[in-house]
Amino acid sequence: MGPLALARGCAARDWPVHPLAAGRKTPVANCKHCSRPGHTRSGCQCLESQGRWCHGFHAATVDRARIERWWGPRPDLGVGVACGAAGLVVIDIDDHPQPLPGRDRILPGIAIHDDVDLRGMSNGFHTLAVLAALRGEKSPADDPSTLRVRTPSGGLHVWYRAVGDGRRWHSSVGQGGGCSLAWQVDVRAHGGYIVAPGTVTSAGRYTPLEGAEEPALLPAWLADELERTGHLRKQRVPAPQPLHRPNRARQAVIAAGGGREQATRVLAAALAEVADCAAVAEGAGFTDKLNRAAYTVGGLVAAGYLGQDAGERVLLEAAEYARPGQERRAAPIVRGGMAAGLRRPLELRSRP
Repeated sequence: MGPLALARGCAARDWPVHPLAAGRKTPVANCKHCSRPGHTRSGCQCLESQGRWCHGFHAATVDRARIERWWGPRPDLGVGVACGAAGLVVIDIDDHPQPLPGRDRILPGIAIHDDVDLRGMSNGFHTLAVLAALRGEKSPADDPSTLRVRTPSGGLHVWYRAVGDGRRWHSSVGQGGGCSLAWQVDVRAHGGYIVAPGTVTSAGRYTPLEGAEEPALLPAWLADELERTGHLRKQRVPAPQPLHRPNRARQAVIAAGGGREQATRVLAAALAEVADCAAVAEGAGFTDKLNRAAYTVGGLVAAGYLGQDAGERVLLEAAEYARPGQERRAAPIVRGGMAAGLRRPLELRSRP
């Protein structure tokens, strides 16, 4: 089956697809515009109206016409499936023989006593088998009731359908960035993608194993383990008095002639968009909203409505409120967005 037929088949299963770079397992690169520093997918015309494949799995689609445009003239491209949008949870088992890490990292959250002999354990198949045995279950690697795909490196992708109970599973790789299920065992769900079965890369083919051709429902015991290891995000409840109150913005705005009140309102609205992400643990568009707010603040700084340090400070405060403990993630977004905004002064007129 060629890539075009493969992409069509995935779309027919309601699995949104996106192109992978020729011979690789990574998405096709963004266009020059989308590759510029400070650019985000929010409002990107490549996604909204031009139908390009920029921004990786965020561009994934089941639209037949778009699929024809992408793979028809480019049969060298591979096929990726956006796991979250497809309602999939894929267990990604690696087979990379390596020295074992510390005992506390083999099965996250499960203590392994020093008396336990770990000789012979060298890959994800082993650690997942131990986890399953502890729970009295069969390892997903040996589950013939669901779709299993052998990777070119000798690993295995075990495909499951997410339980339809409203829970939203998250990846331990990619944008999910959480804890692994076990050493050399990752999870692909919301915030990630998986290589479609049948895709060929320079390393080889992703080959379905004999057995089920469709993903089975995620087993209850495995769902419990995913929740235990942090793959189910808790919804954040906003504090009674969030940092984006108008008076917080008013304190930051300096007297700079006409337009001060408008500047206060503009700044307050920008900070509110960021801080409101606190109510949604995932899928709130936090990065895009923080980038837009930083761009707006940069424009206000360039026009003289507030100082650069004050602008950066209130942005980081709003980001910390929305996503506590993620300053290392937020700071570059703030700096990049402000740098872009500083080139475009935001001139405001005072009301008569």
